[in-house]
Formats: sequence, structure tokens, C-alpha cells
Amino acid sequence: MRVEIHGHRGARGLWPENTLPGMSRTMELGVHALELDVALTADRRLVLTHDLTVSAVTSADRRPLREGDPLHPYVGKPINALTLAQLHTLDVGVRLPRHPGDPFALTQVAMPETRMPTLGAVLGLVNAYDAESVRLHVELKSDPTRPELTADPEMFTELVVDELDRHGRLGNVAVLSFDWRVIRHAARIAPGVRRFALIEPDTLHWHDDLGADVPAAARAAGATTLSPEHVMVDEKLMAQAAAAGLDVAVWTVNDVALGARMLDLGVSGIVTDYPDRMRELWRERGLELPQPVAPLKPVGV
Repeated sequence: MRVEIHGHRGARGLWPENTLPGMSRTMELGVHALELDVALTADRRLVLTHDLTVSAVTSADRRPLREGDPLHPYVGKPINALTLAQLHTLDVGVRLPRHPGDPFALTQVAMPETRMPTLGAVLGLVNAYDAESVRLHVELKSDPTRPELTADPEMFTELVVDELDRHGRLGNVAVLSFDWRVIRHAARIAPGVRRFALIEPDTLHWHDDLGADVPAAARAAGATTLSPEHVMVDEKLMAQAAAAGLDVAVWTVNDVALGARMLDLGVSGIVTDYPDRMRELWRERGLELPQPVAPLKPVGV
């Protein structure tokens, strides 16, 4: 079985998360899969953002879209209350640490004046690279406990699947979500697409009648892969996942020793903010390394 390296939000530890330049550099570094997060704007555009409100860590206001815009400043506002044009005024290329010692602020290369991309722009970028070796992992940000911030999960899933189909990516993609309503609907409308049921201790209460066998419940919800936070992964969970017929892709693993433990437990994939570190671990273990994607060449070269 091939064991995969999944770049988290591109490679958050190295470059600004969920951005076009970050995705470019992650593909050129070499990952099996490129993970990104999407949410829906007020004008029904799919944008890359981890948070359902504009993050003060990853986004900075530069100017209002128009003088006197009552929603400005945009940082802190719900993504679904802002249009794509308003979100495009933000700088998302410089990480602003919440506290001294934020590890990503210390290791991330700043790329000032980077704009929040749409899912379509990322798909266009990947196609421009001809990066067929890189699978896209699209996490739909949906929180059933905060319906005022969250798109209708079925409509949201359909918009994402339509966009993926428009760019010819349905054959090399996975749909991810902590909200298993997304997983269920994706199983209905795109049964050939991989579906990752994300889990963590803090959101297990989102799911009714989960029971003691979380992998079996994820399988019943339509998942093809279980994707737990690393603190949940032990021999029991791995055995339950195997019994349910699910691979396990663990997140977010940035420490090489922890990565080694996860490999020893038999995970099929490691989601990491530092793909460079995991590539070194893969070399040590003699595992198949993802091939770097060739940089784009200027027109005419």
C-alpha cells in the first residue's frame, strides 16, 4: 500500500496557507495530495479560507471596496456576509501571530499582497501545471452548530462538485468535511469521488448516535477514508477502521517522531504543514516519494 504525504492548506508551515503561491510551491516541493479549505461568499463564490469568519491571523485589511462600506473592516466578518470583491481587498500573504512563538509565523515565508483565491483559480493553476500526479483534497467548511455562518450542506456540496467537474478534476480529487452531511450528499451525487470523514474530539458531538465504533459510523455516512486528529489514532481505532474497510489519513502531523509512530500504526496518509520534513522521513523509511511538479515555464520558452 502506498503511504501518502498530504500538504495541509498547501504547506502552512512554509508558505501562506490556502493561497495560489503557496499551492504552487507545495506542488513544486512534491506531495501526493494538496489539501485546501473552501467556504461560500455572499455572492455564492467558492473561496479558499479555513475559517468561516475572516481570520485576523491570515488576513489583513488594506482598504474598503468602496468608500463608506458599512462592512469594513472585513477582518472578523462572516465569509458568507462578504462578496468576492470585498474579500479580494484583503492581504492574505502575511501571517499575523496571535501570540509570540507562533510556529508558523516563524517558519512561513511571507508573500505580501497575496489575494484570497477562488476554488476555480486553484483548479486552473493545477491544470496549468498539468499536475495529474497531485490529488486535490477539498475540505468543505461547514459547522452544523453555527448555521448562520454555514451554507446549506447539500447546495454547498453540489457547487463544489460542479466546479470540480467543470475543470475535469472529479477523477483525481477527494471531498473532505467534519460535517458528515456533506459526506452523505457527496456519496449520492458523486459516488466515484473519494470522501474523507474528518474527526476530532471537539466535534464528535456533531454526530448523532455515533456509538463506540467511529469508523463504522463514518462508513455508514458514506466515507471512503477516515481522517482523524492524531491524538485519536491508536491500535483500537486502526483495527476498527480496517474492519470498516476504511483507510486512515491522520492530521496534522509536523513532528518527525510522531510521523514515524503514525506510520508504524499503519496509516495510509499523513497530513502535514511541513511536507519537507515528511519527505525526509519517507526517504529514511524507503517509502515512495511524491515527485515534484515541474515549475511553470514562461510563454514561448
